[in-house]
Amino acid sequence: MNTLISLLPVIILFVLMLGLKVTGWKSALLTFIITAALALWVAPAIGIIPDRFADDSVYGLVWWSIAEGVLKAIFPILIIILMAIYSYNVIVESKAIEVIKKQFTALTDDKGVLVLMMVWGFGGLLEGMAGFGTAVAIPAAILIGLGFKPMFSALVALLGNTVATGFGAVGVPVTTLCNEISAGGSASAQTVCEVSTFSVIQLSPLFILIPFVILMLTDRKAWVKNLCVAVWVGGVSLAVQLVCATFLGAETPAILGSIAAILAIIVYDRLFLPRKKKSEKTDKFTIGETLKAWSVYLFILVFIIVGGALCPPVNNFLKSHLVTVLPLPVIGSTFKFGWLSNAGLMLFLGSVLGGLVQGLSWRQLTVVMSRTIVNLRFTVITIISLISLASIMNYSGMIAAIAVGLVSVSGSFYPFFAPLIGAIGTFVTGSDTSSNILFGKLQANVAGQLGMTGTTSVCGFTGSEADWLAASNTVGATGGKMISPQSIAIATAACDMKGKDDAIMLKAIPYALGYIIICGIIVYLGC
Repeated sequence: MNTLISLLPVIILFVLMLGLKVTGWKSALLTFIITAALALWVAPAIGIIPDRFADDSVYGLVWWSIAEGVLKAIFPILIIILMAIYSYNVIVESKAIEVIKKQFTALTDDKGVLVLMMVWGFGGLLEGMAGFGTAVAIPAAILIGLGFKPMFSALVALLGNTVATGFGAVGVPVTTLCNEISAGGSASAQTVCEVSTFSVIQLSPLFILIPFVILMLTDRKAWVKNLCVAVWVGGVSLAVQLVCATFLGAETPAILGSIAAILAIIVYDRLFLPRKKKSEKTDKFTIGETLKAWSVYLFILVFIIVGGALCPPVNNFLKSHLVTVLPLPVIGSTFKFGWLSNAGLMLFLGSVLGGLVQGLSWRQLTVVMSRTIVNLRFTVITIISLISLASIMNYSGMIAAIAVGLVSVSGSFYPFFAPLIGAIGTFVTGSDTSSNILFGKLQANVAGQLGMTGTTSVCGFTGSEADWLAASNTVGATGGKMISPQSIAIATAACDMKGKDDAIMLKAIPYALGYIIICGIIVYLGC
């Protein structure tokens, strides 16, 4: 009963969006209000409120949970979403998008390969560097600029933003998971490498399946070519990510794996796919014109590399200066936001500097920013509502009740359902990192309950059984990312599809279910 009641917010969100066709922001707002009501009057009655809150007012618990949700939604998620879309709007305003479109289409004459390069290669690179919706917003917007339909662009961007998510934002989800399951809250380098390796192994079939699905959605008739491209590109991505995870840890698999995928796509296109006839005119651009057109993204890339974990001295300086820390009473949490170290600032600086290089004035940049903010007003409501309801569900004990109920029902088959728990965490919170915070320790504890205290050997890699099960949480979370209302809200904003959240989710659900089931089978077989 506790599990069923705790599942009500998730069920209500599905019913509103898919059954009653309520728009995304209204569905999120209504579900948030219902979740708050459940936490205030139902959760205490059924006894799922954690013991540590027994002496505090449940009203304080709910209000401070909302405060945390609002702060986390704005800093950094909404800021990053805003700046990601702003960066795209800047290159549209400066007409640089026309050069980028022509250069992408000049790389290949095959639409499927072009789409794969955009959402799997470029999107994976954005996810590895910044995360937080950039890998959905920017590729989807560019695809529309290239002439693809909004629904198609949104769907393939969501599909592409899956496998790389576990190592997104320079490996934050996996490193967070490792810290959660480690004694003292600080994981060793060996643990990080082990969990990273297990995560890649559990995702291994999807390195080929997801590119194949993306290619088939683009061109259903060319299934032989699509299979060959998917095996080649997915195989290269898998090999590079596995090497990075095994020897370097969580920071580089998504970044280097995506760069390798882009190079693999270009090589395959040059060697095996037909080219345009010489009589067909193709635009040529000088190095200066190319650098000018790509200046926004080049600046962003430089800022992320220099300010990220790949440059420790600078990263440590940015993380330790101009940091706001706010204690949140009752829930015992602390909100922390680095004004210099967040990806939103890097996206903003890259967009402004790139826009100036492309010839825009300060007035034009300001107008573009104002227009971007106005167009995202419903996305703001959606994201704040979803993050706040996720915070309420976490502190009121609802998410824990869902996990415990699933454990008690599944028994020895729990490993098969372990990725589902990670997916539920991402569906509710919109973040692989948040899912690992919520359920990482639970997965490790369940491993102990199931007697998984030894070692396991999978594909020649040996490690702790507990780490294998813990890795399943972040792996499942990558599948839940595909249908997270937050990700869908980002897609609708980027594709200018206001009110179409339900249609996008309905399209994505079958792929997400298949994704999670495959992960469950791999995890179960590896135990």
